Amino acid sequence: MSSPTKIEPLGAVRERVLATLRQDIIAGRLLPGDRLVERELAERFGVSRVPVREAIRALVAEGFVLFESARRTVVRRLTPTDVKELFELREALEVYAAGLAASRATPEALAGLRELLESAAAATRAGDAETITDVNTRFHDSILALAGNSLLISVMEPVDGRLRWLTRQNEEWPQLLTEHQELYEAIASGDPDRARARALSHVQANYRSTVRHLFGDAGA
Repeated sequence: MSSPTKIEPLGAVRERVLATLRQDIIAGRLLPGDRLVERELAERFGVSRVPVREAIRALVAEGFVLFESARRTVVRRLTPTDVKELFELREALEVYAAGLAASRATPEALAGLRELLESAAAATRAGDAETITDVNTRFHDSILALAGNSLLISVMEPVDGRLRWLTRQNEEWPQLLTEHQELYEAIASGDPDRARARALSHVQANYRSTVRHLFGDAGA
């Protein structure tokens, strides 16, 4: 006698579809302007249109997708204002976090950051964009964790996906690796002022690189 087929709860289906579509956008498999068609996505995932519709609404709320009309949903095109506002938030929060991390980091935590830098270096040599984005995100998430401020983490969480999306736009990977190595050294020094200054320099350099990639001189 065969065992009954396990039915995946609707909420779990929605989260699976949402996570996959979000990652497709961040990784560039879905590009700005690409349409999201409920029927096609339901067929792709082998699910009904209900969890697909709910996942799309969540992507709209997260800032990845917009409704151009009642029948047309597309991946959002980032504007210079979008990028500027997100980087202003990064500057305010990540600079503060770096200072806290420098004063609170343990040897074990610093060893974890070094391991991430080694992974980033290997991915950079291989030109593996998706792994670079993932590891660099984990590097910044680790710094937030080192800051030891749960409220800071909760403030960053709603925009984390969009920040990963922006990070993916910066393809000056060797420079990005160098900046992260310098940020690590500043945090490891235990000097909050040095860590804040290095974090500020990193965010501002990343902003300029992202604007160049997305908009050229027009976004400067």
